[in-house]
Amino acid sequence: MKKRLVILGAGESGVGTAILGKAKGYDVFLSDFGKVKNHYKEILTAEEFTWEEEGHTEALILNADVVMKSPGIPDKAPIVQRLLEKGVPVISEIEFASQYTDATIVGITGSNGKTTTTMLTGFILEQAGINLGVAGNIGDSYAKMVAQKEIDTYVLEISSFQLDGIADFVPHIAVVLNVTPDHLDRYDYKFENYIASKFRIAMNQKETDYLIYDADDPVSVDWLNKHPVRSKLLPFSLTQEFENGAFIKDNNLVVQIDNNTFTMTTNNLALKGQHNKKNAMAASTVANLLNIRKATIRESLEGFQGVEHRLEQVLKINNVQYINDSKATNVNATFYALDSMNDPTVWIVGGVDKGNDYRDLYPLINEKVKAIICLGVDNQKLMSHFENMVDIIVETPSMTEAVKIAYKVAERGDNVLLSPACASFDLFENYEDRGRQFKAAVRNL
Repeated sequence: MKKRLVILGAGESGVGTAILGKAKGYDVFLSDFGKVKNHYKEILTAEEFTWEEEGHTEALILNADVVMKSPGIPDKAPIVQRLLEKGVPVISEIEFASQYTDATIVGITGSNGKTTTTMLTGFILEQAGINLGVAGNIGDSYAKMVAQKEIDTYVLEISSFQLDGIADFVPHIAVVLNVTPDHLDRYDYKFENYIASKFRIAMNQKETDYLIYDADDPVSVDWLNKHPVRSKLLPFSLTQEFENGAFIKDNNLVVQIDNNTFTMTTNNLALKGQHNKKNAMAASTVANLLNIRKATIRESLEGFQGVEHRLEQVLKINNVQYINDSKATNVNATFYALDSMNDPTVWIVGGVDKGNDYRDLYPLINEKVKAIICLGVDNQKLMSHFENMVDIIVETPSMTEAVKIAYKVAERGDNVLLSPACASFDLFENYEDRGRQFKAAVRNL
């Protein structure tokens, strides 16, 4: 008899998993509590899947042999709780798909820098001619790629939610970029639960695997001291040097692994800012482990164009630079953005607060920010934190209005930075929608 695969959530990872499940002979059923987007409905119809939307029919779900839960659905959801009570395995897309590929897997996680590092690593490997798939949190579904393509190496951007649903998943190379408080609403507001979640990426690794981590991040260092892993550790740092690892020395980025050394000047890195030096160190460490030519790594780091909505330079108007950093959905990401500003900055901030502590930003605001525009439905917390720190602070629920105010306040040589430090779901579909609206408003000035 066919095994029954039930998929909760009919978005990118859900539909991709359905395609792979069907190819592997499962009896597949998809159930989405919300409405399924038309684009996915067309695929479900064409592939003749059985599916439902706007509710979960328990009788069709609880008889599953295995359930793939989309990352947006919390473990606390009643249907998930019922499945767990019944002892039905509830796994993530990366767990399901990895059973069906022998490819080398590079898994990249962390609170900030995941997308940039994943794209940068993918770019280097692509330039080297590797038969490559870049998936996970970005782009096409990983499961769909496994179903439809023969790929040698996957570079996966992996969120903590996806790591919560793994049992046997093991990347040959794991990267943990940093761990700062984020998504605490999903982890009972306990930071330690979230940290443990991130480091699940290394839990099945063996001595022949690698874990690349930020030695400047006290949270990661502390966790690894208390929970030793089996894999080989390769740290990276802006301030320390290592026999095996990546570091900055005399303005050079250096990667040393088993007496094999790669160096390039940091002046030639396409991506600017201290945090991007770290992203470049992580990506070039991966590339060195995969034996990519040094010249290819160097050329790729010099030529990489960056990621949309991450410190993206939009336009210069009247000598004012408008910068879209909509992907900064937590305080740490915004810290990096403000830290990389070298001119007086009009800062657009706000959205859905995920239990943010803004105190880390105080020194940067004092040093770099001349005006704050609070963009959100509820700006009370932001206003109370920042109203005594700058001369100008205003609030608005409209992106168009926020950009118009910024245009009036900014003077020649200033920056206007959208770096919200919050989720976007109060006024926008997602951070991409927020970033696109910002860019449209800037272009309409």
